[in-house]
Amino acid sequence: MEIKEQLKKALAELRKEKERKFDQTVDLVINLQKFDIKRNSVNITVSVPYKIKDKKICAFLEARNKNIDTIIREDFKKYSDKKALKELAGKYDFFIAQASIMPAVATTFGRTLGPAGKMPSPQLGIIINADDKTIEELKDKISTSVKIKTKEPSIKLPIGKQSMKDEEIIENITGVYNAVLKELPKNKENVKNVEIKFTMTKPIKINIKWKREEKILFLKGNWRQ
Repeated sequence: MEIKEQLKKALAELRKEKERKFDQTVDLVINLQKFDIKRNSVNITVSVPYKIKDKKICAFLEARNKNIDTIIREDFKKYSDKKALKELAGKYDFFIAQASIMPAVATTFGRTLGPAGKMPSPQLGIIINADDKTIEELKDKISTSVKIKTKEPSIKLPIGKQSMKDEEIIENITGVYNAVLKELPKNKENVKNVEIKFTMTKPIKINIKWKREEKILFLKGNWRQ
């Protein structure tokens, strides 16, 4: 059975579960096998077609901007202790920074935001100009982006909301899954299985199988996902 058909069937089963009083998150789990985390760590940012949730974003800028929570250079001294830094990292999902003050950001906030995977990055988070248009465009891009970093032989991340259409959830899942496959040294051979669940449900397993022609192309070195 095709992965999309399996996902559709799994979502139908999950929707039969007891209704909750909140919009449950749809979680995706990609369980890996024959995968050395130290040698082949996955660390990517993937754009998905549909927004998963409204992300809380904070910006380190030269001047305050009315369109986003802002920390300017003069505010840095407020975060001289570990407690304040920890609270800041927990309050926001994402941080962006103006390139001109990035060295100071790294010095002051790097020891906390770095391990949390929230340091502004050139790929998605560091800007030259902090004008309103640039800020709004970056906020929109961040809202449909997912950071993936392997810390164990299993990738777990929120991929949607119960209130979303099945087709939207499936597109988000397949987008992330295909991006992860491209980063794995042995492609599908590194995937044990895939699981999806709602916040309050048990996971449903999706089995990953090679099509014969896929296997042949991969073994010949001609595989293209």
